[in-house]
Amino acid sequence: MRLDLSIPALRARYLDGSLTPAQLVEQLDAQMRAEDAALDRHVWIRRLTLDEMRAHAAALDGRDPKTLPLYGIPFAIKDNIDLAGIPTTAACPAFAYTPQASATVVQRLIKAGAIPVGKTNLDQFATGLVGVRSPYGACRNSLNPDYVSGGSSAGSAVSVALGLASFSLGTDTAGSGRVPAMFNNLVGLKPTCGRIPATGVVPACRTLDVVSVFALTAGDAATVLGVAQGEDPLDAYSRDLPPYGHDFGAASSFRFGVPRPADLEFHGNPDGPAQFAQAVAHLQALGGTPVEVDLTPFRAVATLLYEGPWVAERYQAIRSFIEAQPEALHPVTRAITEKGAQISAPETFAALYRLKELQRQTRPVWQDIDCLVTPTASTIYTIDAVQADPIRLNSNLGHYTNYVNLLDLAAVAVPTGFMSDAMAGMPWGVTLVAPAGQDLPLLSLAARLHARTVSTVGAMPHAPHCLASALPDGLQFASGLVRVAVCGAHLSGLPLNGQLTQRGARLVREVRSAPCYKLFALPGGPPQRPGMLRVDAGGSAIEMEVWELPASEFGSFVAGIPAPLGIGTVALEDGSPVQGFVCEAHAAAQGQDITHFGGWRRYLGSLA
Repeated sequence: MRLDLSIPALRARYLDGSLTPAQLVEQLDAQMRAEDAALDRHVWIRRLTLDEMRAHAAALDGRDPKTLPLYGIPFAIKDNIDLAGIPTTAACPAFAYTPQASATVVQRLIKAGAIPVGKTNLDQFATGLVGVRSPYGACRNSLNPDYVSGGSSAGSAVSVALGLASFSLGTDTAGSGRVPAMFNNLVGLKPTCGRIPATGVVPACRTLDVVSVFALTAGDAATVLGVAQGEDPLDAYSRDLPPYGHDFGAASSFRFGVPRPADLEFHGNPDGPAQFAQAVAHLQALGGTPVEVDLTPFRAVATLLYEGPWVAERYQAIRSFIEAQPEALHPVTRAITEKGAQISAPETFAALYRLKELQRQTRPVWQDIDCLVTPTASTIYTIDAVQADPIRLNSNLGHYTNYVNLLDLAAVAVPTGFMSDAMAGMPWGVTLVAPAGQDLPLLSLAARLHARTVSTVGAMPHAPHCLASALPDGLQFASGLVRVAVCGAHLSGLPLNGQLTQRGARLVREVRSAPCYKLFALPGGPPQRPGMLRVDAGGSAIEMEVWELPASEFGSFVAGIPAPLGIGTVALEDGSPVQGFVCEAHAAAQGQDITHFGGWRRYLGSLA
């Protein structure tokens, strides 16, 4: 039986001593050789040898697994991303070079304890959504080898789906980090542009490219993103992002956009409408409210990607090479890329003006919804079908993906089911899309949706325990918000609640304190106010509300709190700490003990 390669499962085994990194790479090497012997799916361009993997494992000797977030976690790398000492080909042998340094993202992952296992196959120069445009062979789907793997990050997705890596790196310009995720029953994260540096990545469209992550779960993807993210001075397009704000993905209610019926296209897939409707129903069951969205301006953006100057950007990325050795390119890749040389400067500026107009048209959509939900891809095709009609079928697969990077959006592809026998039982999934910086809320919602909808991961028949609905750990992501627990006049509907709402605060949840507090009605007013005091004995759980407000507003809120009240750390009933109202002991001695009411509202009710 194969190892459970989910990050929590491997970490648990490393911590209890039942597995070591050296043992892991031995087993993975055997699995890779067995997989190739059974059916060569053309996953790898350059798999690391056992000795090379052993060297990476040996680098962890003497290190405490607790101190490295990716200790001993195996990962695969798309072969347009540099790994020091291993050739980078971008699926073009004549282009190959051997880098002395790894890409910044790879360096960060290895420093965090991750172990690279190989360079994966791709559509040449990351041009395609199918995974068949490679001289190293058409990458075969992990669940059914007759079908495409999706691309261009083909081998990256298949390696994770087959249980040969815990996660993998891809790139995404037009959907390459999302379409292969759907086709191989994985989570595919297309982060906000610039969140993961692209230093050491062969560009396709440098202004749009992102390093993407394929993982078994949204939680694993968040763990990887937490390590990989952050500005890099060597990448002019990298950036530190503003706080994400409210985690709508973890909330009990949220609003999600769905395309109008007229905007839905499934390119002849008989299962598409029902599969998408079922995913929408699952989101409603999680507390979501659907809101119809007109996709017309989004689709207009999508057409710019391959009918505008971004094709010229692909040409520019490999200009010296394609002009010197055009015959070295895959025929389809060459036909697409050479068109870029014919695009004029006036045409480029016209397209940039049009994009700016469309960006403005799409911006109001986000005032009404937290995220947009679409199919990840409309359908899936066999390898034979794509090779017979390579341009049109590839274009169909980008119907719901091509606009995302041009609009500077974040996206997560998440599995939600399997199609019928008419579609060979292949995987289905949807993509959650939101504005830049909203990566963590998207991953939170993806985790909940994933746990609700499927019982397997990748091509493995038995899902590891990793599909538990635990939300991603948000410690590595700045929210820009502060939570404060209130127990008196700041409660919803009471006189001082406006001091919170005027600062943009929102109610998170109703809670109770740990049973170690007394509540006192303090003299003075209006308004009447209580004081909550921690005691060693005789305390009780007190009803409270937790509110969330921007950190920039927290200081002025605290400054307006008069003595003897103040803000301190309050213990909640579930054991978690939160900033909350506390009272000075001398003032409590002058007040009326109302602890037996269990909360301020009940006390006010007794007065009425």
